[in-house]
Amino acid sequence: MSRQAAEAQQDRLIAIRRQIHENPELSHEEFETTGAIKSWLNEAGIRIVDYGLMTGVIAEVGGLRGGPIVAVRADIDALPIQEETGLPFASKAPGKMHACGHDFHAAAILGTAFLLKEREAELEGTVRFLFQPAEEKANGARQLIRAGALAGVDAVFGLHNKPDLPVGTIGIKGGPLMAAADGFVVEVEGRGSHAAVPEAGLDPIVTAAHMITALQSIVSRNVSALDSAVVSVTRLNAGTAWNIIPDKAVFDGTLRTFSDEVRSVVRERFEQVVQGVAAAFATKASVKWIEGPPAVRNDQSWADTALHAAEKLGYRVVAPTPSPAGEDFAFYLKETDGLFVFLGTSGPQEWHHPAFDLDEDALPVAAAFFAELADQALRKLSAEACQGG
Repeated sequence: MSRQAAEAQQDRLIAIRRQIHENPELSHEEFETTGAIKSWLNEAGIRIVDYGLMTGVIAEVGGLRGGPIVAVRADIDALPIQEETGLPFASKAPGKMHACGHDFHAAAILGTAFLLKEREAELEGTVRFLFQPAEEKANGARQLIRAGALAGVDAVFGLHNKPDLPVGTIGIKGGPLMAAADGFVVEVEGRGSHAAVPEAGLDPIVTAAHMITALQSIVSRNVSALDSAVVSVTRLNAGTAWNIIPDKAVFDGTLRTFSDEVRSVVRERFEQVVQGVAAAFATKASVKWIEGPPAVRNDQSWADTALHAAEKLGYRVVAPTPSPAGEDFAFYLKETDGLFVFLGTSGPQEWHHPAFDLDEDALPVAAAFFAELADQALRKLSAEACQGG
């Protein structure tokens, strides 16, 4: 694959990205986006495969002579954020915005599909494109997996734009790249009383306050300094009046970890702290976990292949700092080997900011890189199959 071929389609990819950006749709509501992607694929003569999805699209290029299958994924949903970019192609939907760059992902991977279609006869297998809904709800990947989208897939690749990396730079590393993202809700049940006679009740606010303070010691005293974890309480609700001690207090937040082992340890200690403090104050407590995606953990051999692909195209490669943000691409990596990369976009703001934007010069970079990576991956898998035979 050549950079020149990708750059030649930049105007087309910009137009696609801006159309998607102007018409953002939230998770599981991506009906117009789905239709538009199908239209662009049909115009390019790329076959669409029906997996019975309500939203999202699966398409394929190659496979004319059989061979292995690799998948390339782009998420397509937007966020419930009011856009504040002032761009001429800003969101037309009040309270909805592509503030995470999924419009960029979809346009870039369409560019990859266009490039590979031009060389379809040369491919040593099939490239399956997963235009996935509902990443922001962390259940779109599982929806595609249940539909059979990974059937026969030998490797899966994906990307996320990275505003703090310059255009032309790709973040590639084996091992953990993005965190497991779990939510929690803790309910503390006490016994209400008049605020002037607290001894007549069991104060859930004091109990919750002690829990929240104690939970901050979990990471510092249970997680190695060589590992990483975050426990953040982000909301506390209790009470109805200044002179009443309530019956109940509720607080919630998030847990972020980069390994299954640390995730298990932190959750176990979390439960112990909550129940121990509750018992000390003669109250009762319950913990509800909101299961998020596991950590994104990249396969080192595919990281090496991606490094070679990027260097062949003349792009700069860096070892990125792992992000504590969650990403449901991790569910694909539980099913098969693969790689998730960060793609530099020189953005002015981080993800989920109402003024989020990116440099569209990164579109052909992403398109060329994934076309080259998919091609090299098929060649690698085909060679391994021949050696194995």
